[in-house]
Amino acid sequence: MTVSTTAPARRRLHRAWFVAAVAFVAILGAAGFRATPGVLITPLREEFGWSAGTISLAVSINLVLYGLTAPFAAALMDRFGMRRVVALALLLIAVGSGLTVLMTASWQLLLFWGVLVGLGTGSMALVFAATVVDRWFVRHRGLVTGVLTAGGATGQLVFLPVLAQLAEGPGWRFASLTVAAAALAVVPFVWWLLRDHPEDVGTTALGAEPGAVRTEPSKANAAVRAIGVLVMAARTRPFWLLAGGFAICGASTNGLVGTHFIPAAHDHGMAAPVAAGLLAVIGIFDIAGTIASGWLSDKIDPKVLLGVYYGLRGLSLMVLPSLFAATTEPSMLIFIIFYGLDWVATVPPTVALCRRIYGADGAVVFGWVFGSHQVGAAIAAVGAGLTRDHLGAYDLAWYAAGALCLVAAGMSLAIGHARRR
Repeated sequence: MTVSTTAPARRRLHRAWFVAAVAFVAILGAAGFRATPGVLITPLREEFGWSAGTISLAVSINLVLYGLTAPFAAALMDRFGMRRVVALALLLIAVGSGLTVLMTASWQLLLFWGVLVGLGTGSMALVFAATVVDRWFVRHRGLVTGVLTAGGATGQLVFLPVLAQLAEGPGWRFASLTVAAAALAVVPFVWWLLRDHPEDVGTTALGAEPGAVRTEPSKANAAVRAIGVLVMAARTRPFWLLAGGFAICGASTNGLVGTHFIPAAHDHGMAAPVAAGLLAVIGIFDIAGTIASGWLSDKIDPKVLLGVYYGLRGLSLMVLPSLFAATTEPSMLIFIIFYGLDWVATVPPTVALCRRIYGADGAVVFGWVFGSHQVGAAIAAVGAGLTRDHLGAYDLAWYAAGALCLVAAGMSLAIGHARRR
């Protein structure tokens, strides 16, 4: 008997995982770049004398554009490809962040950090994750969505403590230049490694049936398609429930905690680097929470998950003012861990619901839902800043956000199937 000495062929890792890795790095950077104003509020207020409300307005413009750019970015990715759109977005971030070191008036902060960085980060927002998952994955969609969403938390984890130290040491200008350099450093990886479709490299999406036909990119004008999808979705009840809930999600995360946690902690005697470190801990636990949420979205009704997430977040925000007043480290750490597990765990079930209800238009619909997320965040960012200016404390903002989260829990549980007209 002849024994074969030929070694079995090694199974190669599917190209989809490499694309997901590049997308993770880009999303990581976008989240870190967008979160940077949280560590700049106090230094800018001390150097220029600008009020918290004025600086928060720049953050709000950033947040609104971060969200409202998303549906158009999704349509542009369909028309021109993910690689071109993301590379251009990174260049826009580098220009906007770099120019802030030259500013002398508050309107320049609105233009550079609000408009330019807002447009750039918005083009790499979570719709980018949804587009990557839709094109490259059939199997493990919920899990990969969770991992890519966790990239946002990781960006906060990597950047915030470092930038806080830079702002305290060499100064906020050095921190802004660091963001610009980091954005430029990601461009080559995106251009060389990211591909728009599996067919571009002679393969199919992970888990696709043999002979699956590629969906051809839309030839329609990107703006026209994005608005057309909005008009279609706006005629359905689930869209308004998803958008309303996600607006509250943005208000209670990016707008309030992401923007004002550090200055609020500073009001209670906590050093900015320490507060930034606590936000980084939120990022650590959010990685676990979001990946778990993605896995659960493949197993459990996503609207039930959303209801649970919003309810728990609301309760945690309502106890935060008492934790600030007590300034006891163990209880604050418990809040950070609990809140961190829930930070953006809402994204995977929201993406899953958009895909389930709106099919091929799901990524663009999610872009509009994400736009509402950022509008809510912008309103909360300005509202909390004005609350601090007029009342001298943030307590009312925490209580209001907690109550709204309980409303969002009820809205999520009411989501049904769309009746498309």
